[in-house]
Amino acid sequence: MTFADALLGQDELPRLPISPRQAERARAAAARRPHPVDLADAVITLVERTAAVDGGRLAVTDDTRRLTYAGLAAEARRLASLLERSGAGPGTVVAVGGERNAAVIAGFLAIELLGAVYVPADATWPAARVAEVLTRAGAALLLDTGAGAASPAHAAGAGAASPTLTAGAREAGVRLVRAGEAAAQPLWSGPARLDGLDQPRYMLFTSGSTGRPKGAVVEHQGMLNHLHAKVVDLGLTAGDTVAQTAPLGFDISIWQLLCPLVVGGRVRVVGDATAYDSVAFARLVGAEDITIVELVPTMVRLLLDDLATASRTGPSDDPSGTGPLGGLRWMLATGEELPTEVARRWLREMPHAGLVNAYGPTECSDDVTHHTVTAADLDLLRLPIGGPVVNADLYVLRHEDDGWHACETGETGELFVGGVCVGRGYAGDHDRTREAFFQDPFHDTPTGRLYRTGDAVRALPGGALQYLGRVDRQVKIAGVRMELGEIEAVLQRHPSVGAAAVVVRDFAR
Repeated sequence: MTFADALLGQDELPRLPISPRQAERARAAAARRPHPVDLADAVITLVERTAAVDGGRLAVTDDTRRLTYAGLAAEARRLASLLERSGAGPGTVVAVGGERNAAVIAGFLAIELLGAVYVPADATWPAARVAEVLTRAGAALLLDTGAGAASPAHAAGAGAASPTLTAGAREAGVRLVRAGEAAAQPLWSGPARLDGLDQPRYMLFTSGSTGRPKGAVVEHQGMLNHLHAKVVDLGLTAGDTVAQTAPLGFDISIWQLLCPLVVGGRVRVVGDATAYDSVAFARLVGAEDITIVELVPTMVRLLLDDLATASRTGPSDDPSGTGPLGGLRWMLATGEELPTEVARRWLREMPHAGLVNAYGPTECSDDVTHHTVTAADLDLLRLPIGGPVVNADLYVLRHEDDGWHACETGETGELFVGGVCVGRGYAGDHDRTREAFFQDPFHDTPTGRLYRTGDAVRALPGGALQYLGRVDRQVKIAGVRMELGEIEAVLQRHPSVGAAAVVVRDFAR
């Protein structure tokens, strides 16, 4: 079965059971934000445009390397040659794993050049998880960016590949290719193979209630629209630097890896040792002029706690005198509900940096709402998640015996998402795709699809949405989306376990 065969077409999706009258009411009440965005270019094309006029501008830095736009473009093309010689081409699924470093970005751009599909394989996963993801994705290759094999600038054969990636690739029967092997490769020639805006661009695996992960497929148009949505709402410019802190298996890693490159800015890939040390991370933000950070709310709380403790126990080593995170423009909180108390502390202790409450499912190209938190929001028990990002359509519906009904302002319903951001469904899993994706009955959108989020929301006066929790047994812990049923299913595989029940207990700090 080819990768295309593993995806459902729009006309194969079910129709949402909603009457014409209720569809019209939902259409009238929808939160929509049409916005002109040029989606015709690949990210590598935008990188090479900047390289052509300012090749010496810094594009990516990590703990050991500094890549200019010219250097990044060249590295991507060497890796494209390596991957093509290894069997990658249009529609091929190529996994990338190993260290989070500059080579991951070059690898993504190389995959884009070939018209292939990117899927991350996190080196911190157990080998069995790596093998399952590679198998379910239908991956042909695994590009390892591990220590000593980080780039074509390093000698081929240096260093050791990740043992879990090696074992997982062997179990899945997938060829392991090391990034360092591209050192002697020629530059791949030709433009990026972009056959259409609906071309699958990447696949990310989310938790599934059956014990099997779901591979959510995102199209080129959805990914690029989300990158531009960040540019529009955050006012990103060539002077911005975004901290890349998310593990590769998280959807937010995509925009962190790529978004600054759309406008000629810089990505700073932050290694795990620093990313998980709040004080060290704050020092790095100040020292390297990082202007935009996105963390899960749990990490925002820890950052504030640790900085407060550090200020009480020792002298400040901030040479700028502007305080911790003094150069930060934006902090984005996403992945789980942002507590009002954390927002209150941020506005009080970091007044120079705006706080954005962001929300979105992996299946819809990441965030579909942004909300800049203000002091007025702090009177609410639950913060708003805001309105739609550009070219996203949001509908709040409630289910009754005769089908779906449109909700009025203040009524609780389930959130549905339409527009260019909606992905293709779950690769190779038509049943679960049909449970969550529908033909869009409201507007003629580029995808023609509507996604059922499973999240309960209500529209506040003024139009902003408020997140109220899940309508099923899915939970988020430190930003990681989990189906309790998946954990139960895995536990019950053990021959000594007859039955299992999983609950969540909140041990507040």
